[in-house]
Amino acid sequence: MSAVPASAAAPSPARGRAGHYRWVICALLFFGTTINYIDRQVIGILKPTLVQQLGWQDERIYAAIVFTFQLAYAIGLLLAGNIMDKLGTRRGFAIAVGIWSVAAVGHAVAERMDWMKLPTVNLDAKTGLSVVLLTGAAAGFALMRFLLGLGEAGNFPASIKTVAEWFPKKERALATGIFNSGTNVGVIITPLVVPWVTLHWGWEWAFVATGVTGFLWLAWWLAVYRPPEEHIRLGPAELAYIRSDPVEKVTPIPWARLIAHRQTWAFAIGKFMTDPVWWLYLFWIPDFLNRNYGLNLTSIGLPIVVIYLIADIGSIGGGWLSSALIKRGWSLNAARKTAMLICAAAVVPIIFASKSSSLWTSVLLVALAASAHQGWSANLFTLVGDMFPRTAVGSVTGLGGMAGAVGGMFISILVGEILNRTNSYVPIFFIAGFTYLAALAIVHLLVPSLEPARFPESETVRA
Repeated sequence: MSAVPASAAAPSPARGRAGHYRWVICALLFFGTTINYIDRQVIGILKPTLVQQLGWQDERIYAAIVFTFQLAYAIGLLLAGNIMDKLGTRRGFAIAVGIWSVAAVGHAVAERMDWMKLPTVNLDAKTGLSVVLLTGAAAGFALMRFLLGLGEAGNFPASIKTVAEWFPKKERALATGIFNSGTNVGVIITPLVVPWVTLHWGWEWAFVATGVTGFLWLAWWLAVYRPPEEHIRLGPAELAYIRSDPVEKVTPIPWARLIAHRQTWAFAIGKFMTDPVWWLYLFWIPDFLNRNYGLNLTSIGLPIVVIYLIADIGSIGGGWLSSALIKRGWSLNAARKTAMLICAAAVVPIIFASKSSSLWTSVLLVALAASAHQGWSANLFTLVGDMFPRTAVGSVTGLGGMAGAVGGMFISILVGEILNRTNSYVPIFFIAGFTYLAALAIVHLLVPSLEPARFPESETVRA
């Protein structure tokens, strides 16, 4: 095995106890993810209000607008991972947050774009997939959702890459679970803040108020963030701890070579199958509660908060579980997949949520499923760091995220058509309930032992 240049070797162990500044970086990622989800969730909370005020009586109009976001999100993820790997997370993440914050505020003027026409895709029971033309406010919203999707696509590739740079492998699942819990905090804050702002100042200001938070975070990010080797607040003992895993040569890996590996496909298929279920919760659960139990803007807050408070437990708990099993001597493969199996099984009871006559029974079933998804997601994301060198983490995460967004595109138009035809969430929740078990089976078939992807010029070697 070839020797590693001195410049590439891991920092020599430093005396003294490792510090905790890496958790400050994790907190920064947590708040960025929180804002990311506040911005994307606003439209779901306001759906009944927008339907009434803007005349979107056909469910497929809202579905087409959601589809537009997913389309841009897929495109953005295809590009974002590579951008993060090339520009670095400091500059790449800053660009992403700037784009999505501008788009979030831009929703406030979408209604005035009555001159606009925008093509999108819809599902018709007779003709199948077809291109439809959105006009007026719907087209304006679709444009802003497209820009929002492009920017927000940078969040997870940047965050996962940052975790891979700032944490040793044994802590990555926990760090991922912590920052990923910001998704739940974001959707907890949104139903508490957005109805209040809307009732006092109108729905336009709900978009403005939430969008401005992105600019505040951006200033914080640029002031605080630097790579570990350049950070003046990071002590030598903590840097040595962060770099305690086998050293990896820094060699860019093209997408074409990543796609050839079954490890990439395992992650991408897992995202393609299960991300759409999360999009379902995010964009359609407020409608489900309104449709089945008559909840409106003033009464929907508490059930949504309960759902995502419980989901937050799953995000941290799922990451903690696999990390705890590893510390007990379990292999990465056994620990990750055991945690994912537990989460997959916990989603199944959601099939009964749409049949329950009790609001709180349905809320708790949805909450359990959302919590299980977050635990699943924390471990699925961590598989990228387990199977790929740091130089490929951003690109693989982007490819997988794109697959998840494509799945989200399909679920948005499918849900719109199912609701138009049946006015029921029964078939929708049935699909959601069994998707994770099927996804885990495919992941296991593709990577039965989570063996690392091999790239001759970037294989890990011990310092």
